[in-house]
Amino acid sequence: MLLIGQSIITIFSKMPVPQARFDVPELGLRLALERTWMAPDTTLRQVLERLEKALNALEQAVDLRLDKEGDFAEAEEEVQRMNADRSRLAQELDQSEARAERLEAANREVSRRLVTAMETIRAVLDR
Repeated sequence: MLLIGQSIITIFSKMPVPQARFDVPELGLRLALERTWMAPDTTLRQVLERLEKALNALEQAVDLRLDKEGDFAEAEEEVQRMNADRSRLAQELDQSEARAERLEAANREVSRRLVTAMETIRAVLDR
């Protein structure tokens, strides 16, 4: 980790500091106050420990974010399955309603024929 820490420190020490942020006095003051400055007696080991803690926190945050994205992907797949089921069930319902209408029409026809047959039988018996 020491080598990695030294490499990161070298990279950051060579990066130019953007001056545009400090062109607005209020913004520059706010940024300066928000920063956590290290004491002059901070050792390299302490700096590397802080860096390692920060990297661990970042890694945990990334892992949490990836887990959440995975959960969202699973939820999206579930929604797609539910929509497919809904479409299938809607088709089945339409077919069942059409069959029920046909059965109801057949029932009315049978009932009409039975009434006609009973009236015919009564007429024959009444003679």
